[in-house]
Amino acid sequence: MVSQKVVIKNPTGLHLRPAGILCKEAMQFKSLITFTFRGSTANAKSVLSVLGACVKCGDEIEFICEGEDEVQALETIVNAIESGLGE
Repeated sequence: MVSQKVVIKNPTGLHLRPAGILCKEAMQFKSLITFTFRGSTANAKSVLSVLGACVKCGDEIEFICEGEDEVQALETIVNAIESGLGE
């Protein structure tokens, strides 16, 4: 298991478009990819789960990856978040 905290930079937070991009990135990997925010856990491979977390700009979330490709998965997800998820 690997984990890393990251701050959401998107001005509008994780709304539908960036949530979809995040899920698309996460689904490339076999590992279980989740994130924790305000005491709850969301599945990064589920758009509804990501949207349900209500993550806004400036919020800090912690990604947790577990599985055979966990290191690469975490690196890819963090890079996607830091690059703004297409925005």
